[in-house]
Amino acid sequence: MSKQDTPLSAEKGSLDMVTATDVDIQLTDELIVTYLQENPEFFNRHPALVTSLRLSDPHRGAISLVERQQLALRNKVQTLEEEITHLMSVANQNEQLFSLYSDLYLRLLDCESGAELLDCLHQATTELLSLKALKLWLVSPNTLEHSCIAKNDCREIIANRLNEEDYYFGRIQQSEQQLIFDERCEGSVVLIKLEHHQELIGFIAISSQDTDHFEPRMDTLLLNQFRKLVAKLLVQLQAK
Repeated sequence: MSKQDTPLSAEKGSLDMVTATDVDIQLTDELIVTYLQENPEFFNRHPALVTSLRLSDPHRGAISLVERQQLALRNKVQTLEEEITHLMSVANQNEQLFSLYSDLYLRLLDCESGAELLDCLHQATTELLSLKALKLWLVSPNTLEHSCIAKNDCREIIANRLNEEDYYFGRIQQSEQQLIFDERCEGSVVLIKLEHHQELIGFIAISSQDTDHFEPRMDTLLLNQFRKLVAKLLVQLQAK
């Protein structure tokens, strides 16, 4: 090695030392996760680590990585089983509701008067569905006499609750409860707008003692058919 080379070598070594000491890389969870994701063979290269690595578990103390994976899989299976059970329960309820609606439609089509139609709706609501009450409010005055007819002026409720929507699910103010049901309702209600040929007829109000029974996420598929049929029948029966 020549004398001329020595300073260069020393200088190069000095640069290497500067690079190693000045660049301080801090290990973080994100870096470790990224490394393991980009190197899936890591545990294959270090098989002993899989069994020797101990992880903290709040219920079982220190457990191995394999045990943690097994526990995670069992929890996932349990969650999936619960979801399947819930879906089966919902499917069973939907099947019962579909059968009830189908029978109700046939009964409604056989009604020969508005009073008979309201009798049918009231029975289906309170007896078959175990709900608290049903009320019908009509825009135009009519001669139909029935306990289910709401006689107070409910135009403001239409404007506030059903102006741009066909349904309202949830709780309503006490003043609205008095207008529709003539009493206070502790639970939840559904308001169903009735229209025929795009003309507003009124609305049906159904109450439940359960505050969570009617909630905004409820499916309206069956109710869409129900409200169209009821509106059409009301117009036809009042025209007789």
